[in-house]
Amino acid sequence: MFILQDVKFKNILVIDELEIPAHKISCIIGPSGAGKSTLLRLINNLISVDQGQVLYREKNVEEINPINLRREVMMLPQKPVTFSGTVRDNLEIGFELTEREVPKESIMKQILNRVQLDKDLAFQAKKLSGGEKQRLSLARILLLKPEVLLLDEPSSALDEETEKLIIEEVVRYVRENNKTSLMITHSKRVAETYGDKIIMLNSGKVIDEVEN
Repeated sequence: MFILQDVKFKNILVIDELEIPAHKISCIIGPSGAGKSTLLRLINNLISVDQGQVLYREKNVEEINPINLRREVMMLPQKPVTFSGTVRDNLEIGFELTEREVPKESIMKQILNRVQLDKDLAFQAKKLSGGEKQRLSLARILLLKPEVLLLDEPSSALDEETEKLIIEEVVRYVRENNKTSLMITHSKRVAETYGDKIIMLNSGKVIDEVEN
């Protein structure tokens, strides 16, 4: 689905070639400063390569309208993004921005249950804890049903038990809907348990790729 060819970005990444397969869960692991988050941002065209190219479905991401790209390829950053207003407002805003029909209340409640966020739709988002905001951000993305989920430490603000639940929900979404996910995780255990492909980065280079 994605192919990186002869990619260089500042002194952060140097990747000769890397493929992210479609309909699979790929996990990126590596030490802090290895370039993991930078790789995700290149794939979503939030930043541009200094050299080489990033292909999405055989087309250079820089030649794709950024809005259209990000409707299909959505990223959950390490620090969750929440908007002013209620939980409902935060779930609806994605549909307003993409000019799509807002889902029914029952569907919104269902997605909150899936990410283990036990809050009323009228609850003010600013009162949520860090972990709850992260789950709300994930719920908003899952509700939009993207083709590709880019997850930057999706459970970094969660306790171990909730982390397992959240990761398993992401995995279930990808498997049930034949989608694609590229996930950065701090946990080698998570990568080995859920990843179809494990990519190991160090000092901006791919040092190993393992098919699980």
